[in-house]
Amino acid sequence: MKEISRPRRAAALFAAAVTITAFCAADALARSYPFGPRTRSVNDLGNQYVPFHAHLWDLLHGRADGGLLVNWQSGYGSSFLPDVGTYLGSPFALLVALFPRDEIDLAVYVVTGLKTATAAAAMACLLLTLRPGRWWAAGLLGASYALCGWSVADASYNPMWLDGLIALPLLCLVGEWAVAGRRRYLGVLVVALAWTANFYTAYMATLGAALVLLLRLLLADLPRRRALAAAGRAVLTVVLGVGLAAPLVTVIYFGTKHAYPGRVRQFAPVASEDVLARLLPATYGFGSPAVYVGITALLLALALPFHRAVPVRVRAGWTLLVLAVTLSLQWAPTHRVWHAFATPQGSPYRQAFVLCGLLVIAAWHALSYGLPDRRALTAAAGLLALIALVASRSDLVRAFAWPVLLLATAGALGGLALLARADAGRRTRLAGLAVVLLLGAQVGETAATSAVATRLRLGHLDDYAPWGQRQQRQADAMAGADDWPRYRTDPGREQTVGNDPLLVGGQGAQYYSSLTSDVLSRTLTALGDGWTSRGRSVQSLDNAVTDVIFSVGARVHSPPDPHQKHQPQDGDPVTVTRRDVPPLVTVRTAPDRAAFGPSPYRNQELLLGSRVYTVPRLAVHGDTGKPARGGRVGSGNAVTSPTITARCPAGTQVYLWAPHYSGTARQHGAHATARFRFEYPRNRAAMAPLGSAPASGRVRIELTPDRPGRIPGGAIGCLDTARLHTAAARLKATGATEVTVSDGTVRAQLPAGSKGIAVVAAPRISGWRCATGGGPARPAGEYHGLIAVPLDGTDGTAATSTSTSLTCTFHPPGLRLGTAVGGASLLTLALLGTLTAVRRRRAPAPSTTTPPRERVTTAL
Repeated sequence: MKEISRPRRAAALFAAAVTITAFCAADALARSYPFGPRTRSVNDLGNQYVPFHAHLWDLLHGRADGGLLVNWQSGYGSSFLPDVGTYLGSPFALLVALFPRDEIDLAVYVVTGLKTATAAAAMACLLLTLRPGRWWAAGLLGASYALCGWSVADASYNPMWLDGLIALPLLCLVGEWAVAGRRRYLGVLVVALAWTANFYTAYMATLGAALVLLLRLLLADLPRRRALAAAGRAVLTVVLGVGLAAPLVTVIYFGTKHAYPGRVRQFAPVASEDVLARLLPATYGFGSPAVYVGITALLLALALPFHRAVPVRVRAGWTLLVLAVTLSLQWAPTHRVWHAFATPQGSPYRQAFVLCGLLVIAAWHALSYGLPDRRALTAAAGLLALIALVASRSDLVRAFAWPVLLLATAGALGGLALLARADAGRRTRLAGLAVVLLLGAQVGETAATSAVATRLRLGHLDDYAPWGQRQQRQADAMAGADDWPRYRTDPGREQTVGNDPLLVGGQGAQYYSSLTSDVLSRTLTALGDGWTSRGRSVQSLDNAVTDVIFSVGARVHSPPDPHQKHQPQDGDPVTVTRRDVPPLVTVRTAPDRAAFGPSPYRNQELLLGSRVYTVPRLAVHGDTGKPARGGRVGSGNAVTSPTITARCPAGTQVYLWAPHYSGTARQHGAHATARFRFEYPRNRAAMAPLGSAPASGRVRIELTPDRPGRIPGGAIGCLDTARLHTAAARLKATGATEVTVSDGTVRAQLPAGSKGIAVVAAPRISGWRCATGGGPARPAGEYHGLIAVPLDGTDGTAATSTSTSLTCTFHPPGLRLGTAVGGASLLTLALLGTLTAVRRRRAPAPSTTTPPRERVTTAL
């Protein structure tokens, strides 16, 4: 056993070392963080994953508002366990606790590198399990897999996907153990960890491992009964492992059901030349399958069908499997199967890492049976030339890719040729030179490919600066103003990333997740809020009325982020404004049950319970005085330099609601300029304040559109701040006298004799149950999207008005079901263990002949 494990350990360590070296070298070459000035926080890495890891850091250090059940910092209170399962389920995520809070970007980078290196080590161990061979060759191919195109181009900024990269070789090992009838409990644990770490890519890895197992059983030529028994053990292992992960998987499933619906996309396969182009180094394209595995691995995989030392069935089996999976990437029905029957909203080839793994395994089979001869390598080189010729028609192959390809091909062919000569003459020095050549070619081309992807991503994806002076100033301001749960502190409208509350602190409306609840997005939209990512990234709403409704007592105002394009330098200070607001729990004596309408000003008044706005008639004109038809403004219209005119009571606060307008707006004579961002169907602009109405009452708003848009009727709201102050004072006087919040529980003391409904200023997401006094907990009611609890017994079930206490608890939908399934799986595992122990005790002493398990392993 030691002789077997020693080469695997050496291969795993070598693979991890090569991977880390190439991983860091690529970022140094691209001058990317932490080795250069260019940020690596593009797209969701900066908007979601870094902030979520920052929140995890706060949780682990006892500094977060909320716990595993409820995240009170985002979306005015959101279910957090589904986000844990989606973004933070990996054991590697816990390592962020070892870093300083202001080095959270470095922590995520280190975690990303460690995950990638672990995937390399796992693949190296798998290769030596499938076939004996050179440990250093297994290490090189393990690194090829870990640094495949999918890893460096897609998963490097979606670090939770890297858990699937680790899971594929581990699940293949589980299949090997199932065939041999060994390590049942370890196999179940591996499956459970894979599905807990990231169920999305674990699902794809499970499908890939199942295909590998089926092929292995076919090639082993086992008797039908033994093959079925092995397959049955594998299925049972997966079922029990997924069952153990069910408490998290079911919560994610139901969280997805209650999430705001994203865009429904139809799958359209890319051109064949684009698919082939992504096999080559230094190519990049967001919507194409990143199946690059390095030229050495690709040449070996291409040589496999022509390698006469490999049995014909093995050659045919692995070649056909690679071709079948390649075709499945391009066919809509199998594409849906790979993605759990839902086409992704982003890159449609998220399963490409499975094909990369199969290519590496095929390459290992070509190498482990002995080096391919000249005939096989010549055929492989010819196929590579044909691939390059067809790929040359693709726009994804840029000029700088050709030198990298030529050098990598020369290094791979030269290294394999030297290795063949060394094997023939048993010359160690020549073999060492071959290893150095192969290693240098692989590290060089991989570093170049990763660097190209890093640089090109910045050209077409949003990017965000790592933690710096701006974030530190915001965090300091938040900490100085925070007094949760007496009131909320909002990070402000000028956001740095899509999850500012998680990154810099506070408790705001802002929230970006694949699981953003439908009720949150629709409620805030009805109140005039804006969003990006088609409704799943809701923004902070700088509005005095909603601040009163949601108990936002402090609001941070930051200058525009200087990192973003076309923004001024960050020279203005971070300021804080405070407001006297009601508590988190208020009482509505006569709630208005009218449905929300099209006007966000009237919708705000419904939730507030008071009329505080004047919504005047308006006119939209160009600089020539010509009116804009339907309020249409921007390029392609006759109206130029549009203005909005209306009349507001003198001294009222002027707001502009233009959800379908993109550009800037400024009230004539005022200094403040509001920015509106609309881009159908991705972005919706938020309502913005434009200062006070002049003494004349004549309001003139100057617009500077940057694309075609529309100003709706009722776009201007004139807020009477005196009326708002009176309404806030009334809600404060009749609201809760004391509110405590701990993770998924809200407790409030109400004034004696309170009647009507108690309203908790939090979205009524599925899972809330409330009780008044000593009464039973019942599913919470809803008041215009917020949690509501009857107090006067009008529904026949609520407690009487003598109750002066309110308790609301949150239970994530699916948690009870998942816990029951997990318990059943654990019980089944324990029973199987007991039966196995009893059977072994009753079994006769083993014979001295080779046991069937070892014969099966040898056959494989």
